[in-house]
Amino acid sequence: MTEIKRKRVGIRMPAIGGQGAVTAAHIIATAADYEGYHAVSNPFFGAEKRMAPAESYARIGLEPIFDRGEVVYPDIIMVFHPQVITMGKSYTMPFYSGIKRNGLIIINSEEDLLSKEDREYLESLNVRIFSFPATQMAAEIAGTELATNMAMIGALFGITRIVGTEAIEEGIKARFLKKFVASGGTASLDSALERKFKKKLELIEKNVNTAKATYELGLKWAEEHGIEPFLPRPTAKV
Repeated sequence: MTEIKRKRVGIRMPAIGGQGAVTAAHIIATAADYEGYHAVSNPFFGAEKRMAPAESYARIGLEPIFDRGEVVYPDIIMVFHPQVITMGKSYTMPFYSGIKRNGLIIINSEEDLLSKEDREYLESLNVRIFSFPATQMAAEIAGTELATNMAMIGALFGITRIVGTEAIEEGIKARFLKKFVASGGTASLDSALERKFKKKLELIEKNVNTAKATYELGLKWAEEHGIEPFLPRPTAKV
C-alpha cells in the first residue's frame, strides 16, 4: 500500500451533549503534545444541554499550529453517537462533509448506519470506516457509559498510531489528576482528602484501561486493513 504523506491531521468530533467530546479533544491534544507533536484543541458550543448536538476539534502536526477554528476539512471524523447520523445531530451535514481523501471515520455503533450513497461516496475517496460499540465497551470495562470518550480516544490512536498508550495515559492524568496538598489541619479533613484522591486515581485507572483496550482493538483492525500510521514520528520541538 502506498504510504500517504501528511504533516498534519485535523480531527472533527460530532457528538451529543454529555458525552465528553470536549474532554476527548483536550486529552487527544495533550497526548500528542506529550509524544512530541504540536497540537491544539477547541470546542464548539451550541445549546449546552444533554442530547443536543456538540462538536470538538483537535489538530496534530509536525509544525506549530496557529488556527483554532472549526475543522472544515478533517482527516478524521469521530462520531460519538449514532444520532449524529440517524437524526442529523451534527453542525455539519452530511456529517462527513469535507472529509479528505484517504481519511478515517470512527463510529460508535455496531450497526451499519450509512446509506448506500454515503458508503459509495466515501469509498470513492478511499475513506476507511471503523465501527465499534464504544459505549458498550466503556460500560463493561469502566463500569460507566461516561467513559465512551475514552473508548473513542483509544480506537483513534490505535488505528492512527500517532501516539502510544503511555501518552494516552499521560493525557488522561493531565486532565483529571489534580494536586492534593495535605491540609496540616484536622485528621478528619486529611482523611477526606485522601478518600477523594483515591477515588480520582480509581477513575483514572478505569479510563486508562478502557482506552488501552480499544487501542488494541483499533491497532488490530488497522494492521488487518493495511493502514499506515497517519503521521511521521515528530522531531524535537524548537
